[in-house]
Amino acid sequence: MFTIRRKRIAAAGAAAALAATTLAVGAWSANAGQEDRHREVDLQLLALNDFHGHIEATAGDTYPVDGVNVPAGGAEYLATHLEQAREGQRYSTTVAAGDLIGASPFMSAIFDDEPTIEALNEMGVEVSSVGNHEFDAGIDELDRIIEGDDDFEGADFPYLGANVVDEATGKPVLDPYWIKDFGRGVKVGFIGMTLEGTGDIVSKSGIEGLDFLDEVETANKYAQELKRKGVNSIVVLLHEGGVPVAEDTGHDCESLDGSGVGMSGPIVDIAETMTPLVDILVTGHTHQEYVCSVPDPAGNPRMVTSASSYGRVFTEIDATYDKRTKDIVRSSVTGSNTVVTRDVDADEDQSDIIAEYAPAAEEAGGREVGYIAEDIKRGATRAEEFPLGSLIADAQLWNTASADTGGAEIAIMNPGGVRDDLIYTEGDPGVVSYREVFDVQPFNNYVVTLDLTGAQLLEALKQQLPIPGVRSTTLFLQVSEGFTYTWDKTRTGTDQIVADSLMLNGEPIVADQTYRVTTNSFLAEGGDSFTAFNGGTNRLFGELDVDAFEDYIAEFGTQATPLQAPELGRVTVIS
Repeated sequence: MFTIRRKRIAAAGAAAALAATTLAVGAWSANAGQEDRHREVDLQLLALNDFHGHIEATAGDTYPVDGVNVPAGGAEYLATHLEQAREGQRYSTTVAAGDLIGASPFMSAIFDDEPTIEALNEMGVEVSSVGNHEFDAGIDELDRIIEGDDDFEGADFPYLGANVVDEATGKPVLDPYWIKDFGRGVKVGFIGMTLEGTGDIVSKSGIEGLDFLDEVETANKYAQELKRKGVNSIVVLLHEGGVPVAEDTGHDCESLDGSGVGMSGPIVDIAETMTPLVDILVTGHTHQEYVCSVPDPAGNPRMVTSASSYGRVFTEIDATYDKRTKDIVRSSVTGSNTVVTRDVDADEDQSDIIAEYAPAAEEAGGREVGYIAEDIKRGATRAEEFPLGSLIADAQLWNTASADTGGAEIAIMNPGGVRDDLIYTEGDPGVVSYREVFDVQPFNNYVVTLDLTGAQLLEALKQQLPIPGVRSTTLFLQVSEGFTYTWDKTRTGTDQIVADSLMLNGEPIVADQTYRVTTNSFLAEGGDSFTAFNGGTNRLFGELDVDAFEDYIAEFGTQATPLQAPELGRVTVIS
């Protein structure tokens, strides 16, 4: 049986409670004898995942604590929390499970994520696996991020990619593992991998000649290699994950909100079949928060963790290392996730990094992109068609319409993803700056083109209506030019979306016919409860949505012919 304990530590300020959950994968107590104290030491692993360049502490980055969303994250505060957690720990290391860069906010993205690497260096990250977003700009740019260049020192820590191989030789193009030698006979091996499906969700041109291998087979291979080197204590850093679920799946999970008692997703099968030589799995990719115990193939408990995303949470894993066996005492392992609240002192080194880049970021944000002829705005609510949503959908369709960029026929934009208006200014007539474009779409989603049947497309439109027990609001999807349908509010329920009214360029949408549809990665993953998009197949990931929008404005919003606000009426609404 496993013992699970929870802890909550009140922090200063009523709304800024520091929250943590702790799960122990087994009951264990050390003998009090002198011999045991000499041969057993306490290990600490501090873990991150899916940081995505969130070095600035922004109002938009929050995390729920006791039912209240509190400001969370920011490199200045994450560094302080990590330093406090390390206090008094002789055998401590800080690790990560990929997507530290890529899909980053403006401050980091505009400088090719160099500020983030500098921040991670300063906060003491010692090793990370690669994730899919580390390949956003291709393997050559990743090599530059790791090694640096004349103006950039690169990462102080190794980026591991055991399952990223040259397709011609089958050899890894990155270090497959790293051994942390703490001294005094204590060594821990870290195997780093990205998800096997990375090749399907990043730009093909940047990964030409690379293969992404099976995670379990790869871990098993290098665990044996580490064992032959006398390293028996092994941790896998894997950029693949799961989702905590309310039902009991036999995985003994804990999450900060108390809702996750079980687990689903790709990591379950991986963890259940990966060699028992691996002691702990630190995971990511799904942006979820959990500390779970998943039995290995020998039936023994093994901890699997993930720390949400954007540096708002970090994981602490504590374990006993036995110098005689050179291994982690599996039954001693405990793990906890802690919210990175901002009620601690800001780390001065991190503040200096942000201050160094801020003026140049402000200058870069002022770059002229194109011109508009009038205000192009959001709606008063998210339950209506609005011009800026139509414009973004048109931009995404244009960006992915060619055969090599996706072959899109329709584009759909979620209303909540449009965060600001494009405003025509008299003093600088119609000029649109890059920062204005970024402020409209600040989430760094990707444009994703996928196959949907006509029936799936209809189901997605029906999910605009409130979903009992899931979502109480109406969310009006913004659609590209050429796609039309009727929303009859005199009808009841999902029948309001008139099934036989769906048209593409004047031709009826056919239920069993397949269409290429572009949306952003948020919707493509079922965001805002639009689960119909989860069934989309043949997915092709393109560039960032903000880049697609910028390209469209630059192409069609010239000074001579500035962009007009699209006319409404793509959706015929009957009230």
